[in-house]
Amino acid sequence: MIALANPARFNSISGRLLPWLTALTVIVLTAGLYQAFFVSPADYQQGETVRIMFVHVPAAWLSMFGWTLMSIASLGVLVWRHPLADVAAEAAAPIGAAFTLIALVTGSLWGRPMWGTWWEWDARLTSVLVLFLMYLGVIALRAALDEPSRAAKLVAILTLVGFINIPIIKFSVDWWNTLHQPASVIRMDGPTIHPDILVPLLVCAVGFTLLFVTLHLVVMRTELIRRRLRGLQRRAAEAR
Repeated sequence: MIALANPARFNSISGRLLPWLTALTVIVLTAGLYQAFFVSPADYQQGETVRIMFVHVPAAWLSMFGWTLMSIASLGVLVWRHPLADVAAEAAAPIGAAFTLIALVTGSLWGRPMWGTWWEWDARLTSVLVLFLMYLGVIALRAALDEPSRAAKLVAILTLVGFINIPIIKFSVDWWNTLHQPASVIRMDGPTIHPDILVPLLVCAVGFTLLFVTLHLVVMRTELIRRRLRGLQRRAAEAR
């Protein structure tokens, strides 16, 4: 963490990692999606509709992962004053918002044939929708503030307050009687999904997670360049 605190060193390390991460992402994601859509059998109840799950479930996991990553970065902003913490939080927000939108859309597509409705104000669905609005909120708040340091602190506070929604999303199916099915992968007594579906699902989850990490590093590197250019422009304006 201390070594990566230097933006130049971060750029150097991430620059060497990105080609490997990109290649690994393409390989794992391609393998997962191939298994999901061409090897894994159709479900005896859901039929071919079950294949939506191979995109929906990883997207839902990463929607929560993105906000968790932002919350850890926000602690870095407020507590440890980590130089790259705010960059990490800013970079994660649009990626997390995109995966949350994918989770909502694919969930709706799955819900229409299974539940007979595109949307229900179910505890799980509603809390994920709130998460999507929170993502949009922190992006809008940052864009509305001109002072970078003030924006970083306010966004960090809002992110940490919003983290309360993550356990609500996770345990909503246990706390309330909802249409959404309960957890079937991460359970104390083990997964309840057949291995023919579970294995491709886990491979897709790893592939999408690698995609998230790869995109996050790319956006962080881009944001560092943008901030450096903005600093140079400000100093040039002051010199004039």
